[in-house]
Amino acid sequence: MDYLDRLAGFVAATRFDALPASTVAAAKLVLLDTLGAIVAGSAMPENGRLAQLAAARAPHGAATVLGHRGKSDAFWATLTNATAGVALEVDEGSRLGGGHPAIHVVPGALAVAEERRLDGRRLLEAIVAGYEVGSRIGGATTARANVHSHGTWGTISTAVAVAKLGGASAEKVRAALNLAASMSPANTWTPALDGVTIRNLYPGRSAFQGILAVELERCGFTGLGDAPSDVYGTILADRFEPELAVAGLEPLSRGDDGGGAHRIEQNYFKLHACCRFNHFALDAVMALRAAHRLTGDQVEKVEIVTIPFAVRMGDSAPSTSLAARFSIPWAVSASLVLGRTDPSAFDARALADDRIRALARRVEISTDSEMSPRRADAPTAHVRLVLRDGRRLERSTSVVRGDALSPVPREEITAKFVSLAGPIFGEPQARKIVDAVEDTDRLEDVGALTAMLVP
Repeated sequence: MDYLDRLAGFVAATRFDALPASTVAAAKLVLLDTLGAIVAGSAMPENGRLAQLAAARAPHGAATVLGHRGKSDAFWATLTNATAGVALEVDEGSRLGGGHPAIHVVPGALAVAEERRLDGRRLLEAIVAGYEVGSRIGGATTARANVHSHGTWGTISTAVAVAKLGGASAEKVRAALNLAASMSPANTWTPALDGVTIRNLYPGRSAFQGILAVELERCGFTGLGDAPSDVYGTILADRFEPELAVAGLEPLSRGDDGGGAHRIEQNYFKLHACCRFNHFALDAVMALRAAHRLTGDQVEKVEIVTIPFAVRMGDSAPSTSLAARFSIPWAVSASLVLGRTDPSAFDARALADDRIRALARRVEISTDSEMSPRRADAPTAHVRLVLRDGRRLERSTSVVRGDALSPVPREEITAKFVSLAGPIFGEPQARKIVDAVEDTDRLEDVGALTAMLVP
């Protein structure tokens, strides 16, 4: 079998009853975290209007537009929810590859499962399968320098999850995967760095197309025999290595005890509301701030050495909230001045804070070609704080907090969810949702969960 047969076989063989308890627990926590990102992002004005459009386009739909009272069909609900889920840059991701798999899996799987009135076990196994394949395809891809991971292989992630929900055979999973790969959007980093919100549509439109890929397979459309090698190997990536997509896959398929963990167990949760490439420096800065009880006024200059991509994230005067989330000088300065890196550190009020703007101009960034966001065995950032009293404080980061290799307690992730969903639903309701997600495998109808995710 080639790598696509092996991936498709894994998807077809994935069964909730055979998943390790650790995998199920991870899937529930990833689901919770992703729902928090979607609900919080749904409050953005443009996302509110998109939700109204979705409800108007399919007024008799059965899929919930999260954070809003309207419903739509699975296509429009998925597009809207996935778009909202990246607006605040709090969605989880995979250091091993695949960018942010959950936001390319959960919205489509949830909408289709709700539309078909499927149970929670079916939803969880689809999330695990879609996450695994999306992360593996992403890990096998060395994207071109200006290709953004959002959406790029997200069509595959969604298509795999939706095909799994439909009980597709391995043959049909492969067919849907190939169709989805040929529908991969070409998304660049430029809108993110410029802070324009069309970037947030990346996972939304790729998820829309992922659902469409499954429907096209049912309609009889045909795809290439190996579409990922075509699309990623010749257009969107410098290199595509199929063997990496299936490394260590068979033990997972057999459920072997020694087969390693599913990719959803090896994710990272974001503890800073900004691009992950900021997090390497932020972890060091926040640790120094806490250890030495610093305030922003004490800092004369910040010197940072980090990954090569950082040269594109050096705007010290971002003009929008989204641009600020992709600015290392802004993120670092806001953390020092405000003592926090939650969404409020990047909102309009923070953008008007002259203290942050002044310090951001005194952040110096250089790069080290040996530093990589995928490595866990070497530093990803080195930070030096030069204080006004002459002291120099230094700290390095390798793996950031929230990564599976540097985990935080489950309670910290649930607290993050409550902080994101509480302003929308109220804290008591947010805590009830935490409990409901924990009981996802006991749900006879996923609609019981989505009904809780509206004001």
